[in-house]
Amino acid sequence: MKHTLYLVLIVLFASFTTPKETITLSGKITNTEDGKIKIRGEAFEKDITLKADGTFSETFQIDYQGSYSLFTKNNRISLYLGKGSKLAINADEKNFDTTLSFMGDGSVENKYISEKTKIVAAIKNEDLYKLDEADFLKKIAEMKASVTAVYNKTKFSNANFKEKELQNIKYLEQIQILNYPSYHAHYAKIQDFITSETFPKFDSKIDLDNEADFLFSNTYKQIIEAKFNQFIESKAGQDADYTAVYALPEIKKIKSVAIKNARIKTVAYEVGAGNPEATNLYNELMALSTDVKFKEELTTKFNKIKTLIAGNASPKFDYENYKGGKTSLESLKGKYVYIDVWATWCGPCRKEIPSLQKVEEQYEGKNIEFVSLSIDAKKDYEKWKKFVDEKKLGGIQLFADNDWNSQFAKDYAIEGIPRFILIDPNGNIVSADAPRPSDPKLIQKFTELGIK
Repeated sequence: MKHTLYLVLIVLFASFTTPKETITLSGKITNTEDGKIKIRGEAFEKDITLKADGTFSETFQIDYQGSYSLFTKNNRISLYLGKGSKLAINADEKNFDTTLSFMGDGSVENKYISEKTKIVAAIKNEDLYKLDEADFLKKIAEMKASVTAVYNKTKFSNANFKEKELQNIKYLEQIQILNYPSYHAHYAKIQDFITSETFPKFDSKIDLDNEADFLFSNTYKQIIEAKFNQFIESKAGQDADYTAVYALPEIKKIKSVAIKNARIKTVAYEVGAGNPEATNLYNELMALSTDVKFKEELTTKFNKIKTLIAGNASPKFDYENYKGGKTSLESLKGKYVYIDVWATWCGPCRKEIPSLQKVEEQYEGKNIEFVSLSIDAKKDYEKWKKFVDEKKLGGIQLFADNDWNSQFAKDYAIEGIPRFILIDPNGNIVSADAPRPSDPKLIQKFTELGIK
C-alpha cells in the first residue's frame, strides 16, 4: 500500500511540473557601461558578466519555452528561448538597434521578433492614437499586414513558435483596439472620449487565463494587464490611492500561476510607507505568490518600510546641486524639508510642477526648504540641467548619483515617482509618503505643523 501511494504521488508531482530546458547563450556585447547583461522571464532572472572584450557564453536552465527579455544598462530586447536553443547574440551597446544580430539555433525566431518589433515601433504611440477611428483602423491593418508578410516569408525552425505566433499576430491587433479609447482621449486631448458604434469591439472570446499564451506572448501580457486595470478602475475609480481591496479577490480567481504572480507584482506597489494596510497586504501577497525571488524582494522592501515611520531619523542624502557644489540633508537642519523625487521623463512628475511652484511661492521665506531630487539616468544629466533652466524651477534642485539605485531612493523603497517626503527640522520623518503639491491635504499638513 505504501509503495502504491508513493507511486501515485510521483505521478501527480510529475503532472504538475514542467521539465526545465537547458539552453546556451553566447555572443559579444561591446561598449556596455557595467560589463553585464541580464536575462529575465516570468519568475526567472539570470545575470551574465561579460569578459573584457564583451564576449560571453553561458549554459543554463530555463523554466519554460517562451518570451524572455535581455537587458543591458541602456537597452532591452525581447527574446524567444525554446527547447535546445543555442543562440549567439551580438551587438554594440552604443548602436544597439543597428548592430544587433543573431546566429545559431533559435536565431530565425529572434530575427523575426526583431523585424516585427521594428514594424510596430515605426509609428509612435502619440502619432498612432491621435488618428481618428478610420485612419487608426487603416494604420493597424497595415501594421498587421506587414507583420503577417514577414511571418509568411520566414522559415521557422521551431514548430511551437510558428504555431503560437500566428495567434500572437491576432493579439497585436486586439491590444491596439483595446487601448484606443483611453489612448485617443489622452493623445488627442478629448476628455470623456467614447468610440462610435461601428468601432470594433475587443474579442470577448479571448481566454484571459491562458498560461501558455502568457509565457509566449508579450502582447498577450499587455492585454491581460490592460483588462485587469480596466476592471480595477471600474471598481475603485482612476484616482483611488489604493486598489488592493478590489484587486486581491480577482487575483485569487486566476488559475494560471504565471498570470497570478504577475498580477501580484502590480499590487505589491501598494506595500508602501503611506499605506495604513501595508502589513496586511504584505502578508496576503506573501501567502499568494509562488515566486521565491519576488517574495525575498518584497520582504526586503517591507522591512525598510517598517523603519520609515513618523519620528524616525530620515535616511540621508548628499547630492550635486544645480547651482554648484553639493547639498546634504544635514545642511538643511533647522527647517522642514519637503522633497520631490522626480525625473524629466516622468509625465505625472511634470504635471505637479506648476502646483509645486505655487506652494514654493506661498511659503517663500518661511521655515521650510523645497528640494527636487532628480533620479534621471546619468546619460540625461544635460537634459536635466536644460529642463531646470528652461522651466525656471525653484527650490533646491539636486541630481541623484545613480538614478533608481541611488541610496536615498533605495532607503525610501521608492518604486514609482513622483514621490514626496516631508522631514522635520531635526532630520526626522514627518511623512515618508507625503501629499502631492496639487493635493489640498499638503497645505493642511503644513498648517497643522505650524510652518510659517
